Amino acid sequence: MTDDPLLIRARGLWETLAGAPVSFASSGGPGGLGGPAGPAGPVVPAVVVSPTSALCPPSWAGIVVLGDAAIATAPTESAALVLRRALASVPVGSLTRPETVRSVLPVSDVLGPASLAYLSGADFRPAPAHPHGAVEHLASGHPDVQGLLRSAEPADVAESGMEEITSPAFVVREGTEVVASAGYRAWPAETAHVCVLTHPRWRGRRLARHAGSAAVAHALAAGLLPQWRARPPASRRVARALGFRELGSQLSVRWEVDAPGGARG
Repeated sequence: MTDDPLLIRARGLWETLAGAPVSFASSGGPGGLGGPAGPAGPVVPAVVVSPTSALCPPSWAGIVVLGDAAIATAPTESAALVLRRALASVPVGSLTRPETVRSVLPVSDVLGPASLAYLSGADFRPAPAHPHGAVEHLASGHPDVQGLLRSAEPADVAESGMEEITSPAFVVREGTEVVASAGYRAWPAETAHVCVLTHPRWRGRRLARHAGSAAVAHALAAGLLPQWRARPPASRRVARALGFRELGSQLSVRWEVDAPGGARG
């Protein structure tokens, strides 16, 4: 699996986002960065100190699993020490399960888990033509796009990421109204982070698939790696329909680092 070009590119992205030298293939070494355990033990994730990590919000710890390996970042040395000790006994497949992490850390807040899915041009399955007309390209600041953002629940808008796209907006209309929109935000390592939003009244009609397909095609034509990060099952189904493969997951956690009994074991 480590020879999979898609997995290699995805790992390279998250190693860059960690903001400190770290590798999914780390074999450990000075500083206790982690790495593979013995044949009978779990794979220990590489944990590094990175106050500017993009794996998680500031002051949080972030864990990313891709394939059969993981990396993690912590905001301070003391937090990294707690995280290394706590995660050393956790199987790699459970590292982004909140209930498992809560069993070894006094977690106060959790974000995720979110699935991480990626797509190669060879695997792309474009959506069929929309029955009510072609998907339009609009500027992200176009009034019709902004109208969709205003009509959706703030939590849905935040989850979609549509306010942060750097690409054009690819929209589906019903009549004159934009009811679904997709785009992507340029991420490091030539990655396109795909964002999709559908008006609440128009969900369940495959509109996200049509808009998302246009955004993905645009990203692939630019030589970018499309990434689909999602928590809702419906969003994950759209990604799979387009040919994305789920290669891993991401979890962010926060706890009182200096609290007595900082890690459970």
